[in-house]
Amino acid sequence: MKAVRITQQGGPEVMSFDDVEQPQPASMEVLIKVEAAGIN
Repeated sequence: MKAVRITQQGGPEVMSFDDVEQPQPASMEVLIKVEAAGIN
């Protein structure tokens, strides 16, 4: 899956678009699919 990661402080230039493994829920947890998200 794709993820936008911020690994240090700074402006928009520190954001990176990376491939990451899909998280696996543990027992008594659920995995929720996010269709859209935003930051104001």
